[in-house]
Amino acid sequence: MKICASLLVSCVAFLALASAEAANDSKIARARVESCPSCKLNRLPEVKAFIYEDLPKYDNTEFKKIQGAPPVLLFLNDADEIVEQHSLEKFSRQECNNLLKSKGFNIKNKEL
Repeated sequence: MKICASLLVSCVAFLALASAEAANDSKIARARVESCPSCKLNRLPEVKAFIYEDLPKYDNTEFKKIQGAPPVLLFLNDADEIVEQHSLEKFSRQECNNLLKSKGFNIKNKEL
C-alpha cells in the first residue's frame, strides 16, 4: 500500500513538472517577421509599412530578410522555438499592430 501511494505521489509530481515545462515552452518571449525585403512587400504596402516603420518600435521584435519569402510573423519562446506563426499577406497595417499587442508586445520607451 505504501509503495502504491509513493508511486502515485511520484507520478503526480512528474506530471506537474512536465506540465510546467510545457507551459514554459509555449510562453512567447519575442517576435520575428521573416520576409523578402522588397519584391513581395512592394505588393503589400501596408505590411511593408508595418515591418519597416512600426515593428522596430516594439520591444523584443526583429525583422529577418529572406529572399523570396512571403511575410510571416513568428512568435518564439526563450529557446527560440516557434510557438505561433501567422501569414501577414492579408493583414492591414493596423491588424499587424493589433496582433503584436494582443500577444503582450509593447512599444519601446522613448529615450529621454
